[in-house]
Amino acid sequence: MKNKLIDLNNHLFAQLERLSDKDNSGENLQEEIERSKAVGSIARNIIDNARLALDAQKALGDSVRTLPAMIGIEDKSNG
Repeated sequence: MKNKLIDLNNHLFAQLERLSDKDNSGENLQEEIERSKAVGSIARNIIDNARLALDAQKALGDSVRTLPAMIGIEDKSNG
């Protein structure tokens, strides 16, 4: 899997930095605010999806050590 939740975290912080840019004003700032709303909405969907995958895995009794790939944490104890 190419993207992990850490990548989402990095994108969210990058978006926060763009919003915090003092040189960003007027129409540019408004565009950035709209972009942030879209990014936030997609981020919530990704997080909800990851939460659902983890909850389903827990419900099936799978070990917490074998997290869904989208979480981005690999079990390195197996080799």
